[in-house]
Amino acid sequence: MTITEVTYRRMEFELSEPYYIAYESIHSTVNFILQIKTNASIIGYGCAVPDAEVTGEIPDQVEHTLQNTIIPFLSGKDPFSYARILYDLKKLLGDESSAMAMVDMALHDLIAKKSRVPLYRFLGGYRNSIPTSITIGILSIEDTIERAHDFIDQNFSILKIKGGNNLDEDIEKMIKLREEFPEVILRFDGNQGYSLEDSIAFVNATERVGIEIYEQPVHINSSKTLGKVTKGVDIPVMADESLKTLSDAFYLAQNEHVDMVNIKLMKVGGILEGMHINSVAKSAGLEAMVGCIDECALGIAAGLHFALARPNIRYADLDGHLDLIDDPFQGLFKLEKGILYPSDHPGLGKIDPSIFN
Repeated sequence: MTITEVTYRRMEFELSEPYYIAYESIHSTVNFILQIKTNASIIGYGCAVPDAEVTGEIPDQVEHTLQNTIIPFLSGKDPFSYARILYDLKKLLGDESSAMAMVDMALHDLIAKKSRVPLYRFLGGYRNSIPTSITIGILSIEDTIERAHDFIDQNFSILKIKGGNNLDEDIEKMIKLREEFPEVILRFDGNQGYSLEDSIAFVNATERVGIEIYEQPVHINSSKTLGKVTKGVDIPVMADESLKTLSDAFYLAQNEHVDMVNIKLMKVGGILEGMHINSVAKSAGLEAMVGCIDECALGIAAGLHFALARPNIRYADLDGHLDLIDDPFQGLFKLEKGILYPSDHPGLGKIDPSIFN
């Protein structure tokens, strides 16, 4: 099988409702969709979501890379040599992680389609479904409770609450959420907003809430501080923004700075690199979650198939597609009662190529 044609489409999705995190407000998202055609009449698809904070990229940079590097580089390649392709491409792209993830997804989609199996089965097929959390951005306490009611009414059972701007309000919010929803699983994402002292104070004040996961409370440049938080609290601390590379995973694991890692394909550069990072986590006894940013359902599908393939990945936060308006990839998986189920179609699922017309 040989790659014969590579094209892309730049898509900007408005969010049905803007949301707020500790360092910015989000109103829209740019996604690049890669289409790779082969002489076997099999087409593979991938998705890139550049984000200045998370991936270190901006849209115009990714588009330039597509036109001048990725498209000419992939022409004539054999997708089954994906490890070599990605190794060589990494030398050209450097830290452009979502661009790497886009190519990685499309190659995996191609080879799973050629093998006539869904991608999660090609990768290992450990499980066939996984519950996902649904995220509530930074809102007032009253609006947070109202939004939580909406999500519970939609049968979600795991809520991830964003915070990091106001310690006292975050504490009060989590206590009231627990009082209102005694059975719901609660996770908290500090989004780098806290100091060491605030991070520990938050956990002490919310001890009775029973927070399942405490995600990235301190700044990414404070890995040692993150380690002090981990050693100073008795709930699992997860690295998100602090984990972007395989070297980051090794450093965090070797120094026992965290209990868990959040592997976002856009952030780490795709499924293959995600597999390596998960192996490091597993060797250190760290559990893993697969997360996302504001990705269309194509990107979410790739994260889902990755999450289903490995026993060490017990958690998912794959809700980035839910607020995107006019997402053409919504049929790639099912979301029922807060649980994600992959498509039975080969690869990432059945995609209508007419989206490129």
